[in-house]
Amino acid sequence: MPQGKQIRVMSVDDHPLVREGIAAMIKGQPDMTLIAEAASGRDAMQLFREHRPDVTLMDLRLPDMSGIDTMIAIRTEFADARIVLLTTFEGDVEIQRALEAGARGYMLKSMPPRELLAGVREVNAGRKFIPPEIVSSLAQHLGEHALTAREVEVLQALADGGGNRDIAKSLFISEETVKVHIKHIMEKLGAADRTEAVTIAVRRGIIEL
Repeated sequence: MPQGKQIRVMSVDDHPLVREGIAAMIKGQPDMTLIAEAASGRDAMQLFREHRPDVTLMDLRLPDMSGIDTMIAIRTEFADARIVLLTTFEGDVEIQRALEAGARGYMLKSMPPRELLAGVREVNAGRKFIPPEIVSSLAQHLGEHALTAREVEVLQALADGGGNRDIAKSLFISEETVKVHIKHIMEKLGAADRTEAVTIAVRRGIIEL
């Protein structure tokens, strides 16, 4: 990096305390500057257009749209946007989605500040940054059969408290088909019952409660 050239960072998070923490951390670095802060996906898109940051730290959960959807919207307009998902969440399916959608990194809010700052520098240099614990979470489920879109719908309906009849009605399928889907879901997730299937799916980021 040429002398005096700072990494221009934008922070996107709806929690003021988190934004303050990130701001303090960035401001303490001689090679970084915080150029914008956003509390929602729509703000983030607008501020990105205005400031064109070098690296954007994006919370996965935003009040109006998900961090992944916000990132996709920004990257549709600015294909070279370097966006890092910053979250408390370690679900492998969500991580996979983020990386497939073009995230340059995936960091946990529980990481020590020096690691997070190292990640910003790596991404600014054009490399990807994925911590070892995230890599092992992804590797754990490699080669497993993914749930189909219909199975995810059934699982989400289960999580929302629906019985077989309700699910069948809402998805316009027979109760028998619902039972078959649930059987396949439990097999693929290695769950002993419906409740465990929902628990595993939430933990892995397949569905949200």
